[in-house]
Amino acid sequence: MALRHALLAALLTVGEASGYDLAKEFDPARATFWVASPQQIYRELEAMESAGMVSARVVRQRARPDKRMLRLTEAGRAELAANSKSTAKPTAVRDEMLVMVQSLSAGDRPAICATIGDRLAASRRKLAHYERVESAYRADRDDAAVYADSEVLGPYLTLLRGLAFERENIAWCETALTALSDEDGNA
Repeated sequence: MALRHALLAALLTVGEASGYDLAKEFDPARATFWVASPQQIYRELEAMESAGMVSARVVRQRARPDKRMLRLTEAGRAELAANSKSTAKPTAVRDEMLVMVQSLSAGDRPAICATIGDRLAASRRKLAHYERVESAYRADRDDAAVYADSEVLGPYLTLLRGLAFERENIAWCETALTALSDEDGNA
């Protein structure tokens, strides 16, 4: 899977978005399925437009630069359809914080605890964001009603994975901080 497919999937969900709007959705603090920098996103969007996978329209703005709104084309939909038939690579952990924890005996314990505390706080913020998004998707509907809505089902299932991931991150961080606490409860 490439950033291209993640951007196409995001446009399929939202219908139309600016590069700026997409960059916000791929920010680590909000992203539900892919993370990318704004530079990566803008570079890929240009390539996708050149390949005919997205089309752009210019929205004139007063007191701001004009905005380019991007929309998925039939070629973009065909690319998503082809990608859905490929085999996804297994998820692999690549986490700088876990490298620090792995080398705890040679590291700075208080600094590692602070890093875990920062991750805990970030996961709590992200979980709160995901819970707000979940509430909007559900809109007082039960699981059966959400699952029956084909326009919402894919993004909703992706969101459920994000919710589970952040809840597990929170539980792990809390466990790690407890394990790293000294007799006085200080990390």
